[in-house]
Amino acid sequence: MSDHRYRPEVEILSVTDTGRRRRWTDEEKVRIVEESFGGRGRVAETARRHDIGRTLLVRWRRQYREGRLMTGSKACLQFTPLAIAAPDEPEGHDGPFPPVPTPATAQVQMADITLVNGRRLSVAATIDPMVLARLVQALDPS
Repeated sequence: MSDHRYRPEVEILSVTDTGRRRRWTDEEKVRIVEESFGGRGRVAETARRHDIGRTLLVRWRRQYREGRLMTGSKACLQFTPLAIAAPDEPEGHDGPFPPVPTPATAQVQMADITLVNGRRLSVAATIDPMVLARLVQALDPS
């Protein structure tokens, strides 16, 4: 009655991807990490563009901040441009040196620093440079 025969269908499975992990050189990692610095959402956007996971990019950023990503034989160092404004001359002051403040008139001189990531930092002008360097590194690891 029926001309139907049972024929199993055979599927051919071919594997074209070897499943190997991609290898990134430190130079490539540094380039991708530096590209990810910027405004909000840059990490996810950069990770999508390079087809990597956000967590991997966050790990690379941490390594970059800690100085563990190397380019060639040197650690990744960056210099931030800095401009120091001349202090305003106090009224009624003659001579090259500022007057010695008395406890009644003493005020803490403050320095305002704008970091590369846009954050502003206000610190006492007498802050220890090593403490300031660690503070800046913590607030702006780029």
